Amino acid sequence: MADALRRIRSVADYQFGKGVGVKLFPKKVEILFSKRTGRIRYVYLGGERLATLRPTDGFLSLSIVGAKRIVENVDSVECLVMVQEDVAQFIARGGDVFAKHVVEVCEAVFPRDEVIVVDGNGEVLAVGRAVLSGEEMKAFKHGVAVKVRHGRMEES
Repeated sequence: MADALRRIRSVADYQFGKGVGVKLFPKKVEILFSKRTGRIRYVYLGGERLATLRPTDGFLSLSIVGAKRIVENVDSVECLVMVQEDVAQFIARGGDVFAKHVVEVCEAVFPRDEVIVVDGNGEVLAVGRAVLSGEEMKAFKHGVAVKVRHGRMEES
């Protein structure tokens, strides 16, 4: 179990920045393994899923709960995409983020990166995968910037 915790923390540090692993995954997390392969699959805290370890690339897919833990506990988050207030509700319901609605984004974001979409107040709206780089999100006025996987207000 200690090896598994160290592994997911290392992946989080690599993927989201140094120090994120400890803040995202405290000692009391529950790690579930795939019955078929025996590999780490899901990470829960208090019965809520924080993240899924993707078998295809070994990276983490965040849940809304996991994204909130990162935003609330980490000082400098490099995977944030801030959007205009007028589209916040649409995105919170699971709509994709278009480049023209991006207000601010870290230039360290690259296509296929896991990103957290926030509004102007820093409230988590959604989690998803970047389609464009941070630089492209700022420059482009057309097209999808983030493919949203889960919105905060989506019907489950």
